[in-house]
Amino acid sequence: MGLYYSFSILIIIATIFAYINDRFLKLPFTIGIMGITMIFSVILVLMEAFTPVPLQGVYHLINNINFTQLVMNGMLYFLLFAGAIQININNLKEEKLSIIVFSTLSVIISTFVVGFGLYYALEFSLPLFHMQNPLSLIYCLLFGALISPTDPIAVLGILKEAKVSKSLETKVTGEALFNDGVAVVLFTVIYNVALGKENPEDITAFSISALFIQEIFGALFVGLFLGLLGFYAMKSAEDGKLSALITLSVVIGAYLISQTLEISGPLTMVIAGVVIGNVGRAYSEKNHLHTDFLKTFWELIDEILNSLLFLLIGFELLLIPNLNLYWPGGMMGIVVVLIARYISIKIPTLVIPFREKFSEGSFFILVWGGLRGGVSIALALSIGDTAHRNPIVAITYFVVVFSILVQGLSIGKIAKRIKV
Repeated sequence: MGLYYSFSILIIIATIFAYINDRFLKLPFTIGIMGITMIFSVILVLMEAFTPVPLQGVYHLINNINFTQLVMNGMLYFLLFAGAIQININNLKEEKLSIIVFSTLSVIISTFVVGFGLYYALEFSLPLFHMQNPLSLIYCLLFGALISPTDPIAVLGILKEAKVSKSLETKVTGEALFNDGVAVVLFTVIYNVALGKENPEDITAFSISALFIQEIFGALFVGLFLGLLGFYAMKSAEDGKLSALITLSVVIGAYLISQTLEISGPLTMVIAGVVIGNVGRAYSEKNHLHTDFLKTFWELIDEILNSLLFLLIGFELLLIPNLNLYWPGGMMGIVVVLIARYISIKIPTLVIPFREKFSEGSFFILVWGGLRGGVSIALALSIGDTAHRNPIVAITYFVVVFSILVQGLSIGKIAKRIKV
């Protein structure tokens, strides 16, 4: 089964599920698709007792797609660009301290709180279920690194439905857009230690700082360069379709360059998108140009890729072996991640003198709105074939599903109730 055939089938399934959601469930677009997919997956698993044929077909379809490669080296770039071009840079400037702190310090705090918290939670509670802790401390820390960044795809998609203040929306979306670089560096360092490629004694503040500088400052430079290059090319283009083609080339170029230079691809994409979105918007308004075609083009790409991504997240349920064995760890993972999110936001707000104090409502939305999504699953699936892989993937799946279905569905109602 070729990749084209697989995508054709997935788009048809996503269309059917989206129609069912729009006609009957009335849930937010992407959440509805994921929820229906999970129900469909459970039905297929139950049907396996009677006939394995339908399940084998879906297994073959999903196995034909490398989720990690598809998300981290494909969808993520286009979705980040589609989100970044909508961000107002003036709003980012106003909330720059909050965004910088939450996308760096909070991710580091959360990684270690999740890692140690999950390890000891499993160590003390699993014997009650007559089960042994399946994860060593280093792999719990690895889980902490992959689950700590809030997912830009999930956050951007769901905040469209929630009515929160522009200031709070900028904090949450800005954090989600910029925290991947820090998370990937932490994930890479901890994973190399877990595999024995690096000795913990060899990991120094200098070596980690050098890696951060390469990943983050390299991404800032390349993203700014590509953004300005794309803008100047679009400025001389009179056709809206050509402008759309230029932006596609910027996204693809960002991927190729970031892979070659080993810098943060997601951050490169965000910077390029913000530059094109803001410099291009200012130029268009000044010269009375219409940018409706470009806006519609990227909104369409955003909706299509989001629907496919959340469809795949739902189908990943089928590929986790013995998922029922990991539900105690999954429940503990959900609790630990929420506690770590609270601590990682609370400590900076107490220590750092922000421009404005956080109200209880704003603080709660920051904690509850820290959604996890496809990026965490993609990082979990990138772990090699070890005894720790399946438990990490399963616990990650529990956390992501809870995050999207429970937190995602309730964030808008909570924001309205507490009038944030």
